[in-house]
Amino acid sequence: MMPDRIEKLCMAKGMRMTDQRRVIARVLSEAHDHPDVEELYRRSIAVDPKISIATVYRTVRLFEEAGILERHDFRDGRSRYEEVPDTHHDHLIDLASGKVVEFHSEEIEKLQEAIARKLGFKLVDHRLELYGVPLDRETKTRGDS
Repeated sequence: MMPDRIEKLCMAKGMRMTDQRRVIARVLSEAHDHPDVEELYRRSIAVDPKISIATVYRTVRLFEEAGILERHDFRDGRSRYEEVPDTHHDHLIDLASGKVVEFHSEEIEKLQEAIARKLGFKLVDHRLELYGVPLDRETKTRGDS
């Protein structure tokens, strides 16, 4: 089997890749969402039932410390993970479903730079998380339907 993206990153950093780490790396590479450790565990044991949740926790921490994974805390009490992106993006979290939508807005980027400059700072990094509910749900909640 050809190494996946995350496995290649691990190997490039000189990380020892066990069979279980390979499975976890593959599961993460195939993720189109921002899974937490329990979800990664569920997906991993579907491939290799011998993987323990402790192994998933250790592997995720190792990948995060190596700069391969990024951890997010989206106010739901669980740390979620994604591969460190090649390009910057922000997140909109649907509070009704927990779905995470990635987006990029040049307008927001310029506004953040301008605010930092106005306050006497050079912006070197930032993270933007927006939290919302679908408009159709909000309308029903307010009774405007």
